[in-house]
This record gives sequence, structure tokens and C-alpha cells, in this order.
Amino acid sequence: MDEEPAIELSALTKTYGAVVGVERLSLTVSSGEVFGFLGPNGAGKTTTLRCLVGLLRPTGGSVKVLGLDPITDHGRVAPHLGYLPGELRFYPELTGAQTLDLLSALQGAPAPARGDLCARLGLTDEVLARPVSGYSRGMKQKLGLVQAMQHDPKLLVLDEPTEGLDPLVQETFYALLLDMAAAGRTVLLSSHVLPEVQRTCGRVAIVREGRLVTVESVAGLREARARRIRLAFADGLGSRPLGAAERWAPRWHGNRVELLVPPSEVVGALRGLLGPAVVDVTVEEAGLDEAFLDLYRTGGREEEP
Repeated sequence: MDEEPAIELSALTKTYGAVVGVERLSLTVSSGEVFGFLGPNGAGKTTTLRCLVGLLRPTGGSVKVLGLDPITDHGRVAPHLGYLPGELRFYPELTGAQTLDLLSALQGAPAPARGDLCARLGLTDEVLARPVSGYSRGMKQKLGLVQAMQHDPKLLVLDEPTEGLDPLVQETFYALLLDMAAAGRTVLLSSHVLPEVQRTCGRVAIVREGRLVTVESVAGLREARARRIRLAFADGLGSRPLGAAERWAPRWHGNRVELLVPPSEVVGALRGLLGPAVVDVTVEEAGLDEAFLDLYRTGGREEEP
């Protein structure tokens, strides 16, 4: 028998009066996945996450987290759920240690992973003894990560988790995600940092204006979307008309040009572009950022509920 999904959204809809936050969004995340959730500001990502963790009641549709309703079964879900909101708010008069104790009590679960997490993220006993009001943005983000993970949750929901973290701490965070995945935990990662999603996630969902655009594997999304063609010309004329290739919005840098071309048209594009003046050519798979932008430019395809 297949294991129950960690997340199951069925035609999730959330409206704020006449404003639509999320509309008929259906999505399933399997247990043990590290799953990316992408979209620009205002796309409905945070609204979806707040419905998932029981902070918002859906206007329509249904939400199941670990097989339970996050609102009516909140007491049963909370000990197994970790959540890092995109906008952290702590009681400034509490110390870091008091904050973690309070949030652990509210979670209704012990915090067996706290010591290891604090050590890896550089939150020493001296730092934790200080009031949160004196913390930098990066230190508050570290504290937020610890409170979300200290009880070793089955499902971890992260909204912009590396915001304010320096590159070295970001590497530690990625290692923590790998450890959670290896332990069979499920992670839903909402982020604007596309290389971060490409590095950590197996599948991604992309939302636009509250609706689902697509759900694909990261590898499949990159494979299906544009290829980057770079050409270098020997002469000193700089940019010049490229005929039919102009439809791919060439970007010139001196005598070099870059185009994003659909996979099925790469061979034809090269036949039309190559000539005596071309001294170098490269073709490579586009990254997730190009694939994401390509979907938004073309409109993508909206998944059926």
C-alpha cells in the first residue's frame, strides 16, 4: 500500500473579499520529497502556505497535511509540522533560548534536534542568552530555522528560508535539508532564489496569479525549456540583424550574442546563424531561472484541478 501524501490540496481557493489569493489549486506532495514552490510576489505562494499550516481557513476546496485537516486537527498536526514564515516576528524582550522554549511548548513537542541545529548554525549559548531585540536579521533567520526544525518534524514548510543568511550559513542550511531528506522527511520550499530550488528540490510547482501553471521535475523543466546558444563573431561590427533568429530576442555583448531557443528549433537556428564570421559557438541547457522566465513569457500551461 502506498504511503499517504504529506500534502494534498484539492481545488484550494482563498479569497479576501473581491481579491483572489488562490484559485482552485490542486497539488500533491509525496512523503519524503523536497518540493519547490515558485512564483513572483502576489502569485499566491504565502496564502497557500498559510492555508497549509492552519493559519488561514480556505474559502473553498480542501487541504490535507499528513492526512489531517490543519485547522480541525491542528492539535494532532502541529507536533509533526515545522514552519518558517516569510516575515519573522519574535517577542523582542525574550532571549533566543526563551523564544525556542516558548515555541517548542506551543508546538506541543520536545526539541531533540535543538542542540545540533544551534551548533551548526552558530547560535552559541552566549548568543541565545541575549534578547532577540539585539539580533541581526541573519541571527533572527537562524533562530527561525531552529524553531522550525528543532522538534524533527515530518513536514517542514519554509518560506524564503535563506533570506538574510550569508553564503557560508546558506551552505549549512543546504546540508541540513539534505540530512532531512535522507531521514525521509518532507520539505516544501517556497523561494525566489531559483538556483537554491534547482540545487535542493526534485520537483517544483509554479503558480501565477493564484493558479497553478505547471508541476514538473526540476530536470524535466530544464530539459523541456530553452537552450542557450552563444555565438562569437570575428569581425568588429558588433551587433547585426540575425534574420529569423530575431524572434528569440538576441542579447548582444560586443561581438558576442546569446539567444534562448526552444529545443526543437536549435538545429534550424544553428543552420541559419552559422557562417564564415562565426568563430565560436556553444549550446547549453538553460538553468531553472531561464525555464521559469520562459514559462512566464509564454503563459505556460495551467494544470487542470
